[in-house]
Amino acid sequence: MFGKKRRWHCLPGQEPTELDKQVMYWENKGKLVPTRDLIKTPEQIEGIKKSGEINTGVLDEVERLVRPGMNTLEIDKICYDYCVGHGAIPACLGYEGFPKSVCTSINEVVCHGIPKVEDVLQEGDIVNVDFTTIYNGYYADASRMFVIGGKTTPEKEQLVRVAKECLEIGAEAAKPYCFVGDIGHAIQKHAEKYHYGVVRDLCGHGVGLAFHEEPEVLHYGHRGTGMLLVPGMVFTIEPMINMGTWKVFIDADDEYGWEVITGDEKPSAQWEHTFLMTEHGVEILTR
Repeated sequence: MFGKKRRWHCLPGQEPTELDKQVMYWENKGKLVPTRDLIKTPEQIEGIKKSGEINTGVLDEVERLVRPGMNTLEIDKICYDYCVGHGAIPACLGYEGFPKSVCTSINEVVCHGIPKVEDVLQEGDIVNVDFTTIYNGYYADASRMFVIGGKTTPEKEQLVRVAKECLEIGAEAAKPYCFVGDIGHAIQKHAEKYHYGVVRDLCGHGVGLAFHEEPEVLHYGHRGTGMLLVPGMVFTIEPMINMGTWKVFIDADDEYGWEVITGDEKPSAQWEHTFLMTEHGVEILTR
């Protein structure tokens, strides 16, 4: 009987490094481990960082200009113009049929909201702006929440704050040689203190050389499950936190089949960064 095909291989003709030994230890215990191509080289990390700088500039520009009365197609133009003006490409544009450069998700829209002229931002709306940049072939992905007009209901304000805390707590739980499930467990525990639902149908992901790579980063679950995270891996954490149920559905009115709505149509909030795993914990590449 043949054994299971190994995912991790040491470099030929070289002694196993400490990283090799750690990964092989966990693979021998039956855990899911990365393949070597998920470990980014210093040159690749530098490229992703540069892409991340442009990505941050895009979202900073939205923060500077967003206001009540603006429609989300105007946000799309802000993002496109800044991105292209800095020599980068918007990754969303044309991705699997997505028609615009950015996702703009208002109130009960969880994610993948399509910018349109009829979506006019009202004072008190909460909107997630999610942008991915390609620069010299390297991808960086981040999103932020914006409270339109600077003030909303106490319930929505708390949701936005707790969603940001979930991202921060998930990042804090991400240690070298921990598991993806450690991140999800920490996020779920915090969100459920407020009786919020953590979306399960969508997740974070590896990123850097492609838009979506391994691993899948679930935002719920149990410690010690999912893929082993080792230094050199780059991935997003992007918890979608719903005021009510964790369940979601695709908006039947969306002709493109992208927009995701909360199951009970209560508001949702999400923050996202691209992270690099280091020997000491995660470094934000989209700060």
